[in-house]
Amino acid sequence: MSEKLSRREFVGGVAGLGLAAAVAPAAMAQGKNKSQVGKGRPLIVSTWRQGKPANEKAAEVMAAGGSLLDALEEGIKTAELDPDIMSVGYGAYPNEDGVVSLDAVIMDGATHRAGAVGALEKIATPISVARRVMEKTYHTFLAGEHALRFALDEGFEPQQLLTPKALEAWMKWKADPKRKFHRRGDPSRRYITRPEPQPTAALATPELDDGDTITMAILDAKGNLAAGGSTSGLRWKVPGRVGDVPLIGSGIFVDNTVGAAGATGDGDEMQKFCTSVVIVERMRNGMDPQSACESVLQWILDFHPDTKEIEACVYAISKKGEYGAASIRPGDFTYAVWEPGVSELRKAPSIL
Repeated sequence: MSEKLSRREFVGGVAGLGLAAAVAPAAMAQGKNKSQVGKGRPLIVSTWRQGKPANEKAAEVMAAGGSLLDALEEGIKTAELDPDIMSVGYGAYPNEDGVVSLDAVIMDGATHRAGAVGALEKIATPISVARRVMEKTYHTFLAGEHALRFALDEGFEPQQLLTPKALEAWMKWKADPKRKFHRRGDPSRRYITRPEPQPTAALATPELDDGDTITMAILDAKGNLAAGGSTSGLRWKVPGRVGDVPLIGSGIFVDNTVGAAGATGDGDEMQKFCTSVVIVERMRNGMDPQSACESVLQWILDFHPDTKEIEACVYAISKKGEYGAASIRPGDFTYAVWEPGVSELRKAPSIL
């Protein structure tokens, strides 16, 4: 486990401001096609509107002396436990059978260890189970029934994850004779959860349901990195489907000497390219985070031109405290940044 930070180390960049001032009101900033330079350590970047409260919780945990992994876990849990976020944790959209099935991952840069779970049912906080896999087993990934058995052995309480709101949505889909499935033979299978691009003004009053996965990367005051993520995946997915989030190198990746990266969007397409590890490797070879993000998305688009129709979004932070984010389509990706004195949502630039 990463070492805990003292409060003095954490707030060195925000002396005199206090945590309340450090967690500033949201402001929507347009992305620029160059890496942003953080104001200092720590630095937290995560996906979608749910990333902002998640970042603020992570910052609060570190300010209180919690470890980097504590901060990551508790930050992501804010999304998992919010029933209004219907792509993560409790209250998420179910699969074809009406069952909520969850994936999660955590990776510690200081030790280069990781833990993940896939197709986990009945546990609202899969990020916490993923951390137990990392810390209490020799393994990296547990899935399905046996992931649940491990969670129960570790003392996690099973519960019904399907809320009335999600159940109503599933029943409406089930009753539609023209409903679409995520199965081959249906040419629109990739796009049934495609959100319409939102105008910037709409982001001031967020509707949490138009987001996706939450993944998060943190650079702490000591220069250590960690990343994690949690998702329910595509709504109405084929039972047993596992997306890119819990796959090390796809949903997230960390190299403590270089940086960290994360992804969100069409996980079935993006996992074919191991997006996060490729971004980190391009940073290792000299690219800044923004250029690395954009170049990987362009590589995906060049390889599969039809990906111009899907949601594909990535972000990265470097060991030096630079960060960047990008999407394939314009207007697709809202991400959250926390750094000393700032907590805000940003709109990522696109390559199209």
